[in-house]
Amino acid sequence: MLWSHCRSLIDASGQGLLQLADFLLPPRCLSCRAIVDRPGGLCAACWKNITFLAAPYCQCCGHPFSFDPGPGAWCGACVRQPPAFGRARSVLRYDAASKPMLLRFKHADQTGSAPAFARWMHRAGAALLSETDLLVPVPLHWRRLFGRRYNQAALLANHLARFSGVSCCPDALVRVKNTPSQGALGAQQRRRNVQAAFRLRAPHLVGDLRVLLIDDVLTTGATVEECARVLRQGGAKAVDVLTLARVVFFEG
Repeated sequence: MLWSHCRSLIDASGQGLLQLADFLLPPRCLSCRAIVDRPGGLCAACWKNITFLAAPYCQCCGHPFSFDPGPGAWCGACVRQPPAFGRARSVLRYDAASKPMLLRFKHADQTGSAPAFARWMHRAGAALLSETDLLVPVPLHWRRLFGRRYNQAALLANHLARFSGVSCCPDALVRVKNTPSQGALGAQQRRRNVQAAFRLRAPHLVGDLRVLLIDDVLTTGATVEECARVLRQGGAKAVDVLTLARVVFFEG
């Protein structure tokens, strides 16, 4: 974070000062903090351990398949109960290798990682972004925002807006219930936990627009489902989802 801030201050001053900054405050691996050759990157060891998600995956929720079932295939879960959103895509797998990096970003003030993460999301979500009118981050309740001082989803959405040129409305959704943390909850408990937890600040914000909902991690999908329902009820033409990471429950 300190390196990113200093670099931004001297960026307009010339290449020589940038080289001096790299010497005094060398860029660090986003995961293990080892020195790397450029900001916003991973060292070779961490790159090998991080699982970046790619096709084949469910064309609805983006959950990876262990084999290619053919174009347009949906996973069994989406066939049984189609989600409130249209499509969901994620950059990487949330697992033992990626979890420390993501938790530091979410809870430990390592907000300098946000531009690099947003660039990854820009590439992974290119197809969704090409059909998007508005970026909307999943909100935090004000009490949690006060304690954490930033909303990681809003940071990602704001940087993604800069890279993509798509407008962002960070406060389109409001979290009206200070729900307990969902970390230890199962799928059904998560759905009950977020029920009626969100509202749209004003219907005109999303009316007849194609919205891309932004969050850091997709687990069961309960949170983005509830947000998507609120957005659709508020008049959004379509709602897709883009997250930095997702939990992979099975390999089928």
